[in-house]
Amino acid sequence: MSRLYRLAWPALRCLDPEAAHRLAIFALKRGLVPRPPAFDDAILRQQLWGLEFANPIGLAAGFDKDAEVVAAMLGHGFGFVEAGTVTPKPQAGNPKPRVFRLAHDRAVINRLGFNSAGAAAVAGNLERLGPRGAKRRGPVGINIGKNAASADAALDYAAGARAFAGFADYLVVNVSSPNTPGLRALQGREPLASLLDAVQAALAQAAPDRRPPLLLKVAPDLADDDKRDIAAVALEKNLAGIIATNTTVARPPTLTDRRKAEPGGLSGQPLFQPSTRVLADFYRLTGGRMPLIGVGGVATGAQAYAKIRAGASLVQLYTALVFDGPGQVGAIKRDLAECLKRDGFASIADAVGADHR
Repeated sequence: MSRLYRLAWPALRCLDPEAAHRLAIFALKRGLVPRPPAFDDAILRQQLWGLEFANPIGLAAGFDKDAEVVAAMLGHGFGFVEAGTVTPKPQAGNPKPRVFRLAHDRAVINRLGFNSAGAAAVAGNLERLGPRGAKRRGPVGINIGKNAASADAALDYAAGARAFAGFADYLVVNVSSPNTPGLRALQGREPLASLLDAVQAALAQAAPDRRPPLLLKVAPDLADDDKRDIAAVALEKNLAGIIATNTTVARPPTLTDRRKAEPGGLSGQPLFQPSTRVLADFYRLTGGRMPLIGVGGVATGAQAYAKIRAGASLVQLYTALVFDGPGQVGAIKRDLAECLKRDGFASIADAVGADHR
């Protein structure tokens, strides 16, 4: 935890978690959060999908839902930022309260339900960054979802793809949030294949000469058969990658906080091991043939390194910021660089999937 955040934490923890989050967005938009000294060891650099990543530590979707502080978070040392989840039409999400800190467990439960300003508003925010391919501090991904009241998921995801084809350095189909009824059923083999066909057709229409890489974000609560089916569809549809994983509906017996039974998706430290197992499963099931992004419970350089050794080319975090603040990103990068050098790796790419060799 940075010194400044350590001083602010007692006050922040007294606020409702969602109110504290809005306060953070407000401060970041106005440049009120001091930026740490730049640090990106050359060993952390890599290229994926024709994109340059100064480091593999990214901001997961959920923090900057409406792409309000993309540039600010890149300026705080993230190697890439994923905005969203964005729905085609604006929607308020689920009733409040809907976010709960489990401080004793270094975890969060949320049941936000894709609260979103909508695709038009988010595209307007992204216009300030310039079109896809413009000079940015790092790649910007857009995570898309469906409106809760929509009867046709494929139409919603296709609309999201068209809206952001010109802005997204990569695009993510999110069918794994536990907080939109029926959404996770779209991970089944047939509905997933049909949905991806619709999205790819929309991208071909919107960006025929240069489609953004298309990724899929999956749940941690998948049966083995489900994982096999998803991996097969991902390879069949020639997806650019898989993000493993979203939040979990499971409640590990190790949880101690009194709010542990709140409905919603659990993130943070209790998710680290199960999400890393799912990540490793997808690395094996895809034969290491597509880049994976590992997310779930990452708060240290050692944990980021474990994700990479399990098969991740990139790593994302969010919940760690709640407890440690944005200054933690620099510490993670420094520790990750040391882990790579200690074990004799010359680059991130050399370490990806090392536990499977």
